[in-house]
Amino acid sequence: METRFGFGKTVDMEFDAAIEKVTADLQTEGFGVLSDIDVAAKIKEKLGEDMPRYRILGACNPVLAHQAINAVPDIGLLLPCNVLVREDHDGTVSVSFMDPEAVLSLVDNPGVEPLAGEVKARLERVLAAI
Repeated sequence: METRFGFGKTVDMEFDAAIEKVTADLQTEGFGVLSDIDVAAKIKEKLGEDMPRYRILGACNPVLAHQAINAVPDIGLLLPCNVLVREDHDGTVSVSFMDPEAVLSLVDNPGVEPLAGEVKARLERVLAAI
């Protein structure tokens, strides 16, 4: 599955296992998870509505983030890289990644382009490992 702003795939594992696997594989590529937003829980809490599990992980590689921030201090508006793990109504689980090249193309700075490519390559390796 691909969009103009992300890429991902359906995985053959349970939701919690997918969260654990993607988190571990992100660590292998130098990313930590800075935030973990349980959208389904918040929708239930705030609206009383049920929905399939839907979590957004905010992944960050500190070395690459530091380089990007040094190049463009306001780039933090586009960080961290979001990783979406979601479950459809039929129980199918998908893992998707924000495309850093698409998002960082908004930044008019030639120093950011190679960083975006490096981040994307790492995220693509995580996707392949899942």
